[in-house]
Amino acid sequence: MFLDRLSEFISKRRGLPTMIAIALVVINLIFQFIPGLEWFARTNLLLHIGVIIGLLGILLSAALGG
Repeated sequence: MFLDRLSEFISKRRGLPTMIAIALVVINLIFQFIPGLEWFARTNLLLHIGVIIGLLGILLSAALGG
């Protein structure tokens, strides 16, 4: 049920996961220059999540009819 709705949602908006991934990578870059966010700067958490979402988004869009 959930996977059917998710695949239908992503098939209609194929570029959305990739755009979210790009936004997370850019936010990670901006966090590198903000002094109060040392933890994000050291771990690159948003960068890693963005890359994973981007790759999964590309794979899902290709599998769903891209």
